Amino acid sequence: MRRLALALAAFCFAAPAWAEGERAGDFDYYVMSLSWSSNWCALTGDARGDPQCQTGRGLTWVLHGLWPQKEQGWPSYCRTAQRDPTRAETAAMADIMGGSGLAFYQWKKHGRCAGQSAPDFYKTARAAHDSITLPPVFARIRKDMTLPASVIEDAFLEANPGLTRDEITVTCDQGMIQEVRICLTKDLSPRACAPDSARDCRMKDAELDAVR
Repeated sequence: MRRLALALAAFCFAAPAWAEGERAGDFDYYVMSLSWSSNWCALTGDARGDPQCQTGRGLTWVLHGLWPQKEQGWPSYCRTAQRDPTRAETAAMADIMGGSGLAFYQWKKHGRCAGQSAPDFYKTARAAHDSITLPPVFARIRKDMTLPASVIEDAFLEANPGLTRDEITVTCDQGMIQEVRICLTKDLSPRACAPDSARDCRMKDAELDAVR
């Protein structure tokens, strides 16, 4: 956290997945992915004209997904008898996921694998999101900056004293901070990430764009 604060002051102030279509509910733990909204917009969202990227929304870390995970590999697009979520149910997730489109996509690819109804999966995803304190220092980033990726991890560890380094990993994409991923048990307690989920970015000059 101290290194992040100093950096702010200086700026003035995978492993292959399992085959698709597995049986729903057959997984070992969750990976919760939190993406840095401004960087996602720069890499993907701006080109799509995604509403998440509108100036003034003030989004920092948004819930990219809650992914059922195996000790090795992960299921996707699972077989389930559960109905898809309604538009109202996906729209209700926009406050923490940035938009309803992402909420629906995450249900299709990952939520179906949780063995829950869509409303229950969204409730679980929200509970996972709420179980982690987002370091408030990130909301004060008003200029694009570069910093070691390890500073991001340090900030989350300081804000969440019960979290340990083997339970969190920070990823980068195209030289930019991409995601913070936190491994959770099925009852949403932090747990060690399996080796194929631990993808620590080692960059010393990763880009972190300003909050929009």
